[in-house]
Amino acid sequence: MEGAIMVPKIIDPEKIEEESFRIIESEMAPHSFSAPEFQVVRRVIHASADFEFAKMIRFHPGAIASGIEALRKGVPIVADVEMIQAGVSKAGLKRLGGRDVCCYISDEDVMREAKALGITRAICSMRKAVKNGGGIFAIGNAPTALLELIRLVGEGEVSPALIIGVPVGFVSAVESKDALLSLDVPYITSLGRKGGTPVAVSIMNALIRLALAGGS
Repeated sequence: MEGAIMVPKIIDPEKIEEESFRIIESEMAPHSFSAPEFQVVRRVIHASADFEFAKMIRFHPGAIASGIEALRKGVPIVADVEMIQAGVSKAGLKRLGGRDVCCYISDEDVMREAKALGITRAICSMRKAVKNGGGIFAIGNAPTALLELIRLVGEGEVSPALIIGVPVGFVSAVESKDALLSLDVPYITSLGRKGGTPVAVSIMNALIRLALAGGS
């Protein structure tokens, strides 16, 4: 009827999530993910409504276990952009006894250094993060942040418990993720241009849920 108001079929948030996951599982193609890995993949698809991530996500063999252990230990978590900082479950981290997510990209010293050197703030923010002892790095926006972190790992400046490297874009995004695949540290990444803040946040929140549930 013209002018009729559309009423949602489900308004309970938990039931909406349950129904979303049911739909994802019913439409998901056969896969070889472990049960914990699938929890991550399912939440990425839930955040993006994009089943292509099931074909693109790659896990280092030790990624899930290392990420969960690090979360339970309360290691520092570093994000490349403030949107990740805002999206990661603060309640979940608090229940784990962990810290807030740090993001240095808008710090005055980072902005000054980037301007003086003629490089991105994302690069400078990773340099500062390493000095402050980051344990889990969640990068969803800036390929230059991921490439700089990879360089710092290669030079022995930092040994992350986990790198979530899913920057989105057309310039260096693919190359940065390809470089991450060759790194001998735990990582979760995705192939190609797709990625972004919602993907990084969904991976972090999936790991937090696994850590709270006792998964490994």
